[in-house]
Amino acid sequence: MIKKRSYFRNKKILITGHTGFKGSWLTYWLTNLGAKVIGISNDFPTKPSIFKILNKNNKKIISYFKNIEDFKQIKKIFLKHKPDMVFHLAAQSLVKVSYTNPKKTFDTNFLGTLNILECLRNINFKCNAVFITSDKSYKNIEINRGYLENDLLGGKDPYSSSKATAEFAIYSYFNSFLKYKRNVRIGIARAGNVIGGGDWSKDRIIPDIVRATVNNQKINIRNPEATRPWQHVFEIISGYLLLMINLSVKKKLTGEAFNFGPRVKKKFTVLKILRLSKRFWPKIKWKIKKDNNFFESKLLSLNSNKANRFLGWRDVMSNEQKVAYTLEWYKKFYTNKKIIMNFSYNQLKKFTKILKSKIKKKYVTNINI
Repeated sequence: MIKKRSYFRNKKILITGHTGFKGSWLTYWLTNLGAKVIGISNDFPTKPSIFKILNKNNKKIISYFKNIEDFKQIKKIFLKHKPDMVFHLAAQSLVKVSYTNPKKTFDTNFLGTLNILECLRNINFKCNAVFITSDKSYKNIEINRGYLENDLLGGKDPYSSSKATAEFAIYSYFNSFLKYKRNVRIGIARAGNVIGGGDWSKDRIIPDIVRATVNNQKINIRNPEATRPWQHVFEIISGYLLLMINLSVKKKLTGEAFNFGPRVKKKFTVLKILRLSKRFWPKIKWKIKKDNNFFESKLLSLNSNKANRFLGWRDVMSNEQKVAYTLEWYKKFYTNKKIIMNFSYNQLKKFTKILKSKIKKKYVTNINI
């Protein structure tokens, strides 16, 4: 058994997309576990920036602002730092944007993944990598059961298709090259819609709610009955961390994909998340304004039994907790920015205690701060 907090301490960890919403929280979590983070991002994708809020003046982070599509630059960083681990999150992650700029979406999501794979193919030092893809990698046939890791991949919209294409590249590189390299192990993490404090991306439900409410406006809702496997960002990242740890201690897991999603009974509609949000922030108002200019799945959920069986991971928050954690963070940010760092740390610490109490002791779970 790995001793508490020792696994990530002093490890050099490369995170692509480290200034994004999930990347920022992952960076924050890992540096609190003693890791040294090398980050690659294009820029700060939103203003305000959750990265600047959480990681300002953090000396454990080296940031490179490079294009993930530029192989020479990515390779140069790889060889300079020789990371022990890689979390590949860099992506164009918005479905609506993929319709206005499909080529950029494919370039970022496919070529970016290909560049990381090519770096791994050629290194001679030990390195484990977790590739973050999406629940939208699956060919969505609107089924009620959660998708399994061996279900068909595909996608009608450019974003979903770009993610599925990236997975085909991972599958090909693993079976052709990485499977035979003793110094490299890889895993794939598929997760769904994420909520949590500090996301200011466009066309996402909670950021849209927050923007509209802060400006005393109504939020426009495209598809109130759409069902998504919403999870708090802490739950998703805990899955990424557990997968990385288990890649090191269980060599048979290399090349495997894992779903990280809530149990089917926990999935909820856009309308339900609005009603829950209003409970914690009564000023929230909305109106239905459908947009038929692009395809959007109505029903989508994941079966995460594999992650539970092999990694010990499970979703541990109720729907009410997910929304409460999220909106409390935003309310604190807009009313008292001076304490948001301490508030963020305490939220994460509280969550890791919940997580530790819920996961069986036989699993390696030393990710509590």
